[in-house]
Amino acid sequence: MNILSLKLVCFSPTGTTKKIVQGVAKGIGAQNVELIDITIPSARVQSLVTSSEELLVVAVPVYMGRVPALINEWLNSINARNTPVVCIVVYGNRAYENALIELQDILMSRGCKPIAGAAFIAEHSFSSPEFPSSVGRPDDHDLNLAEGFGRKIAEQLPTLSANGQSTVVSIPGSYPYGGVTDLWKVDFIEVSDACLQCGICAAGCPAGAVDHDNSSLIDIEKCTLCCACIKQCPQKAKSIKPGMMKEAQKRCATFIDRKEPEFFL
Repeated sequence: MNILSLKLVCFSPTGTTKKIVQGVAKGIGAQNVELIDITIPSARVQSLVTSSEELLVVAVPVYMGRVPALINEWLNSINARNTPVVCIVVYGNRAYENALIELQDILMSRGCKPIAGAAFIAEHSFSSPEFPSSVGRPDDHDLNLAEGFGRKIAEQLPTLSANGQSTVVSIPGSYPYGGVTDLWKVDFIEVSDACLQCGICAAGCPAGAVDHDNSSLIDIEKCTLCCACIKQCPQKAKSIKPGMMKEAQKRCATFIDRKEPEFFL
């Protein structure tokens, strides 16, 4: 298979998924690389068109066992023409459930040909100093594995037929997908007096849920519970309020046994 360019697609509210996809790209070693970061709303206006001479790597975080519903519309607008694709999901050390096979199914329906898949671990979005969960991941070990995964992909590219007939990869999963697509609608972000109204959280919110004029105001109908506003705040002015989400944060911190990435080639 003659691959002329590499396109990296990532949805990465807290930056961890982006690190993984860049590690994989380093291992692939392509000369012509384009990063398509669809995290913020303005980046999801333009649809993606790809050909059989491009390699596509798509990486998304797992939200409650599923591909984030927020990006389904954009993913389902991809126009691919027998494009070989690597499917990657990133989860917070609990479980990725059926998110990987869901991502593969979406991309196949858009004309992609899956040649590889992987599930990586990252610091949970609910993680905090009080309730740490997979802190610091992806770490150096994870990124080395990501690079090694990329090298294996590069090694197998010459063996793939141009018509995609030999690009079948077995991804684990079951139907129906299960998990949760309708996330909780809850007022859970606490904002302290340390907030300087710098606007960083509003600019980085993947759902456009934070008010640009008053970052203390969060639209819970839009909020995806990603906690990017908490992670990105330079003043540490945002945190999770006591209540349902605080209890969920505590539960996530109980998954302490280190899980390792899984690869499917």
